[in-house]
Amino acid sequence: MKKKAIIRIEGVWKTYKMGEVEVHALRGMNFEVKKGEFVAIMGPSGSGKSTAVNMVGCLDVPTKGNIFLDGKNIAKMSESQLAQIRGRKIGFIFQQFNLIPSLTAKRNITLPMIFQGVSYEKRVKRAEKLLRLVDLGDRMQHKPSEMSGGQQQRVAIARSLANDPEVILADEPTGNLDSETGKKVMDFLRQLNKKEGKTVIMVTHDPKLAKVADRIAHLKDGVIIK
Repeated sequence: MKKKAIIRIEGVWKTYKMGEVEVHALRGMNFEVKKGEFVAIMGPSGSGKSTAVNMVGCLDVPTKGNIFLDGKNIAKMSESQLAQIRGRKIGFIFQQFNLIPSLTAKRNITLPMIFQGVSYEKRVKRAEKLLRLVDLGDRMQHKPSEMSGGQQQRVAIARSLANDPEVILADEPTGNLDSETGKKVMDFLRQLNKKEGKTVIMVTHDPKLAKVADRIAHLKDGVIIK
C-alpha cells in the first residue's frame, strides 16, 4: 500500500523585507514527506534550511504557496490554530536544546502537555516513562545545568515526544555534541523512526549524519535541487 504524504509543500515562497530590499529565503519550493519516512534536508549556510524548517514546523507561514500537514493547509491558519496543531502533531529537537534552566528534566517534559490540557497525573506518568526511554530515569529531578550536553539533548528528545507527535523535526540535533554522544542521539532518532513509526525530518550540514536517513533532500537558493 502506498504511504500517504504527511507533509506537502507546494510552490512555497518566503520573502523578507530588509529595508528597501526583498530577500527571498525560499523560491517556489516543492517538497513531500511520506508518513513514516526519515528524511534529511541538507544545504549550505544561507540555502533556506532554517526557513524551510520553520515552515514545516508551523513556526511561520509562507508569503506564497501552500503547506499541507496531514491534509490540512497550514498556510491559511491563524497563529492560535498553528500553535494548537504544532503542539499536537510536531515534536521539536533543536541544536541548542532549548530546555528551561529553572525546571527539572521531568518538569521540562511535562510543560508541552500542560498546553494540550493533559491531566497532572498523566503528565507526570508520561514524563517519567519518556525519561526512562532515553536512559535518564536517574536524572528526573536534575536541572539542565546539572547534566552533560548529551543528557540535555536526550531530555530534549523526550520532551519532543511528550504529546506523542506524528512528526519529529530535528534541527542540527547533534551540532553541540561530541561524535560519540551524537551517534547515540542519531541511534535514538532512528529507533523512533523504525520502532515507533515516527516521521523524522532532520536538518543537517553533515553528510555522515544524513546517511542515516532513508532519503536526502538537497536545498540550494531556496529550492530543493535533488
